Amino acid sequence: MVENWHPSSSSYTTHPHFHTSLPTATKMAAKENEIAHQFRFFRVYNDGKLEMFGPIIPSEKVSPSDDSTTGVRSKDTIISTDPPVSVRIFLPRITDPIRKIPLLLYIHGGGFCMQSAFSSTYHNLVATIVSEANVIAVSVEYGLFPTRPIPACYEDSWAALQWVASHAGGSGPEPWLNKYADLQRVFISGDSAGGNITHTLVSRVGKLGLPGVKVVGAILVHPYFAGVKEDDETWMYMCPENEGLHDPRMKPAAEDLARLGCERVLVFAAEKDHLFDSGKKYFEELKKSGWGGSVELVVNWGLEHCFHVRNLEHDKAQELLHKVASFIQQD
Repeated sequence: MVENWHPSSSSYTTHPHFHTSLPTATKMAAKENEIAHQFRFFRVYNDGKLEMFGPIIPSEKVSPSDDSTTGVRSKDTIISTDPPVSVRIFLPRITDPIRKIPLLLYIHGGGFCMQSAFSSTYHNLVATIVSEANVIAVSVEYGLFPTRPIPACYEDSWAALQWVASHAGGSGPEPWLNKYADLQRVFISGDSAGGNITHTLVSRVGKLGLPGVKVVGAILVHPYFAGVKEDDETWMYMCPENEGLHDPRMKPAAEDLARLGCERVLVFAAEKDHLFDSGKKYFEELKKSGWGGSVELVVNWGLEHCFHVRNLEHDKAQELLHKVASFIQQD
């Protein structure tokens, strides 16, 4: 995918007696095509053109659907048009219409610049969690760089969480949440960039509160935090308003960790993930922060970053999802 931030065009008229102008034009064109910045998922040229590349997980979008095998139903809802924020809601097979069930707010990964809550990859992932954990899920379609640079992802996800909270009295805009969601048992989870955003949301809940809602737990799968130079530089480029290497959204501040707005945290770190140390450090810093909750670290030995997203049938992926489900179902 190629996107031009600052489109420009130049035309040159040649004439037999004016060949001397061509080298200058050629040099100008060559300079415009030089790479100004090279990052893990995209490169930026001198003329402002941005080109996405790299090992991108397929992100073709699929429609919501009803799965006759698992009984999981899904539908899409627009939360806001300005800025544009949508969610995909998943409802498991309901066996007891009287008893309300937990709600999971899910934040997809993709390096803050790729993927979608509506992609087949994340549709299938969240639907699997919903079936396994017997939980309602709200999967957030947040703004991505470069169309909407960071902090759009954080603000959109917070808007989605506030939208969930608007159902606390049973009179919110979404009937499934009013009827089936227990908003005293809310969980927030995400992988990679979504794990990073999950921390920021739970931190904001601890700081600002969320009336009518109890966030019980947070699940961070292979979270994208500071510690890898290339990723640090990428994030700061995508966030023009960054506060440098110590920005609390990338390097969680001790005071934010100490007041996380939930009771339990589950962190996954994959041994062969370049973000392995970042995930472990988050766990260690949270443990010593003075926060009063419980935190658990699960190491996926011999495995790579977000391996489960790519192959839900992998036996280790199923182990990971079973762990997520048991964390949600825990009393």
